Amino acid sequence: SLLVNAAGQPRKEKVKLPSSLQGRQPNSIPNKKIEDPVAGKVNTSSLATRQHLSGFHLIPPKVTLGVLKEGCTYAASVILKNVGVNFSRFRVKQPPLHTGLRVMYTPGPVAAGLQVELEVEIFAMVIGGEDTGGLEEISHDIEILTETETLLLPVRANILC
Repeated sequence: SLLVNAAGQPRKEKVKLPSSLQGRQPNSIPNKKIEDPVAGKVNTSSLATRQHLSGFHLIPPKVTLGVLKEGCTYAASVILKNVGVNFSRFRVKQPPLHTGLRVMYTPGPVAAGLQVELEVEIFAMVIGGEDTGGLEEISHDIEILTETETLLLPVRANILC
């Protein structure tokens, strides 16, 4: 029951459902619903029961690069897969220059069921001048803007000074 906790005592706060159960992906921000005049109402029962008829999935959902040597460039590939029934467009909001991150991809529409490769590139550089014990942590969420939502791709790395 949602009214009691595992010990059988009444809960003090409300249970927060994960975003996957709320009908949206983790690490995503839904856009305002835009009426698509071309795609009419779906009357097929198998498609009408589905929550999302459009959208993208990130594989993997986050990038962890580990310990990097300062002054070197590293790259990781991420797949952006269209899991909808129509073609969709996306664009990547490039991270600020001081992060050392850059995302390379081929723009254009992605057909249903197909995927695009995003290459996340990082130039390992130390930003702060203070002594951090030899390691500086880089953490940034790359924004991928789609027609229905904004996906967040967390990128984490430690730079060896």
